[in-house]
Order: sequence, then structure tokens, then C-alpha cells
Amino acid sequence: MSKTYLIAARRSPVVPRNGAFAHLSIEELAKPVLLAALNDAGVSPTDVGELIVSNALGAGGNPARIVALNAGLPDRVAGLSIDRQCAGGLDALISADAMIRSGQHHIVVAGGVESYSRRPLRYQTFADGRDPVPYDQARFTPWADRDPDMAAAADQLARKLGISKTEQDAWAVESHAKALGGEHPEIVPIGETIGDTFTRNLSVRLCEKAPVVAGSITAANMAVAADGAGFVVLASEEFVADHGIDAVEFVAGKTLGDDPVLPGIAPVKAINAVLDMANVKVGDLISAEIMEAFAVQAIACQQGAKLPVEIVNRYGGALAWGHPIGASGAILAARLFHQLLRTKGTGVAAIASAGGLGSAVVLRSD
Repeated sequence: MSKTYLIAARRSPVVPRNGAFAHLSIEELAKPVLLAALNDAGVSPTDVGELIVSNALGAGGNPARIVALNAGLPDRVAGLSIDRQCAGGLDALISADAMIRSGQHHIVVAGGVESYSRRPLRYQTFADGRDPVPYDQARFTPWADRDPDMAAAADQLARKLGISKTEQDAWAVESHAKALGGEHPEIVPIGETIGDTFTRNLSVRLCEKAPVVAGSITAANMAVAADGAGFVVLASEEFVADHGIDAVEFVAGKTLGDDPVLPGIAPVKAINAVLDMANVKVGDLISAEIMEAFAVQAIACQQGAKLPVEIVNRYGGALAWGHPIGASGAILAARLFHQLLRTKGTGVAAIASAGGLGSAVVLRSD
């Protein structure tokens, strides 16, 4: 079977909602990132076979088609929109890999874009004539008692695994410190915003003053809602060979469901499964990009998958910039791609999603 390669990957700065990107539609946020990735790859828009876009908070329809047309892709690029909430950005890459391996396309652009600032208002309606009720979190299971608020679920995970608030706050402080001290070559400036605007000198003292959200979960040890985009250009083995491109191999990807009551731990099964698929041992990894929707989630995944802590989120994580839901997985992949271009080896990216889902991909550069 032929191989799939990542040949370029870019992301926008991530900005908390109602910030510098509040005036941008998702297609305006996506366009410069998508075009920068194509330019890096030396790929013309006319070479693109398909565009897969993860979007979790939009108003339905087909956001990928809107993004494709606004970015100037050919009319024949239909655009495929997916919604697996937080996992969607990585799942877009997994779907792109399947398309390329099956021979449908030589070039697929995959990623995600999210605007918390511009998300539509949503209301639940009732057949008995009651007034509609606004809601922010969609249903993720058919059972009200097994469909927790995400912050409450994170606190339950912390209590179940014995992960203290002190440990969570320490992880958050380190995430910001690593982000401030690291390089972020994957970022595409948008307007006057050239980097992540939320990253700061977080301290334990500031963590202690942060508002409590649920139990041990506070505004300091959970990711802020944000706007952002990330896109990856994936290519067939034939295309890479013909063009002599410096590329990173997409080795394997896997999405699995787990207990919906504890969604934060779901990536552990996905990581273990994808490492088995790739015939890779934890000791072979040089980098792991693990989503930090909550500090406890990242800690639980690092410990559960037995990942060496020193290879996890080497340059910070989502606690230091924010969580643009549908784009977050693609942002992890873009960050891992650039690390593997600099240092040859194997890496993993993983993310949890509401409903008890975990997605993970293994990438490798030689």
C-alpha cells in the first residue's frame, strides 16, 4: 500500500474569543493559513484534490466549501466538513490519509477552523409550546446522567486518578513557560497578530487566585475558549517522489470511543492502538503533542500512555494559548510536523473529545 506524507503545515495565532479575531469569519480566518501551507509545499491551488475542514461551532451547512471557495481553490474541490468536536482536526488528517491511500487524490488539504467569537446562538425547542432555551454544550450521549459538563468531568477525572490541583497548576505554569521560551515556526501572522496572545508569565500565585470552575478545575488550569485555524497539506508517495519534497510520513491514525463520563482519559487507548498499528514503542518517540483542554487531561494521558514527560508538549500546549475546538487537533499536527522537520524521528499527537472519544496519529521523518 502506498504511503501518505505531510508536506506542509501551518496555523494561525490562537486568540481568546472576542479578541483580535472577533471580526473574522471562519473563511477569513482560514484563508491565510491554508494559502501559506500551500505556498510552503510549493503546491498550486489547482493541484488540490480535496479540502477537509473540521468545525464544531458553526451553523451547519458545509463550512469546508465556503473555505475552499474563499481561498480560491478550484470549483471542483467540493469541500468536506466534519464535526467530531475537539477530535475533528486530527480526524481530518486521518480521513485525508484514507483518501490518498485509496488513490482518490494526490493532494488533500486537511485541518480545522473555529471562531468562538462568531459562533451562532443555539436554542433547544419543545413540542409542548415552552419557550426555546439557549444552550452552549450540545448533547454527546443519549443519557443525561452520562453526559457531563466538560469541566465537571475533568474534576471527576482528577479525583479518580488522584491528580491534585497543585499538580494541575504546576503543569499549567510550565506550559506557559515553555510556550514563551520556544519557537513557533508554524504560525502564520494574521493582520497585526503575529503570535498567541494569551501566553503569559503564569505563576503559582496567579493560579491560586484564578476563579474556580469545578472543584480543582480553575480558569488557570483549563484552556480558554479561542479562535484559530490550522491546515496540513498531505500528499501521495508518488507526488513526493516526483517533486523531491522534504516530507514527514503519516504512519498511522486511530480514533476510538471510551467511557463518555471520563472523556479526558480516552486518548490513552487511541495512543496505545496507533502505536501498535505503527509498530512503534513509547521509547521510540522523540516528541508528543498532547491536547491540554485541561491540565488534568494532559497529565492523565501522559501518565496513562507512559509517555516520558520531557517529550510532551516541548514548546507549551493549549493551556498557554487556548482551545479553538475544531482546529485544535490540526494545530497539534502542525506543531509536531515542524518539530520532526527539525529533528528526525517519530512523534505522536493525541486529543480527547466530548462523548468519550480519543484520536491519535503517528508521524515520522527519516
